[in-house]
Amino acid sequence: MEISATAVRDLREKTGAGMMDCKKALTENGGDVEKATDWLRKKGLSQADKKASRTAAEGVVQAYIHGDGKIGVLVEVNCETDFVARTEDFKSFVKDVALHIAATNPLYLSQDQVDSNLIAKEKEVFKAQALASGKPANVVEKMVEGRIAKFLNEICLMDQPFVKDPDKTVSQIQKEMVAKLGENIAIRRFVRLMMGEGLKKKEENFADEVAKAAKG
Repeated sequence: MEISATAVRDLREKTGAGMMDCKKALTENGGDVEKATDWLRKKGLSQADKKASRTAAEGVVQAYIHGDGKIGVLVEVNCETDFVARTEDFKSFVKDVALHIAATNPLYLSQDQVDSNLIAKEKEVFKAQALASGKPANVVEKMVEGRIAKFLNEICLMDQPFVKDPDKTVSQIQKEMVAKLGENIAIRRFVRLMMGEGLKKKEENFADEVAKAAKG
């Protein structure tokens, strides 16, 4: 099938992919732009996994302060080159991650960092609750596994639904950024501070305010 230069150029402008990749995508998909776009996206995501092992020592540390200084976040996001670190796409991604952390208050970056004692404690609590419901042992075990999985997804940044696109996790958004920028992108560490946290006082739900601001 003959693919016009105009079609290739239009797909390149839409996806940011290379000219040869765009031409191949259109050829493989009979000139259908939407199918070609999906083809390029899938290709980029599969390549993103391969880039995960590459060293990412550049990047930025981003600060986000909510409202009148009630919540503050510092997050370090790395990439491979200073060139990518200075792009608007990368900067925008880092800002969105900082805002997400302010809104959702994750306790850990990923599941491999979660304290094993915390998991064991939560399992005991969930097991006691499941047994109290009168369910048989085999059902109780499955219930506990399900609740632990849900618990870990809630407290780990990479597994949380992204505040600006809840249909995707932070991990998925990160992989899409790797595919788009062509470099390994890694959220390395973060800290979230809430004014007066740990002190006895009337608590206000500032996290809800941040979440609303993110959606607005």
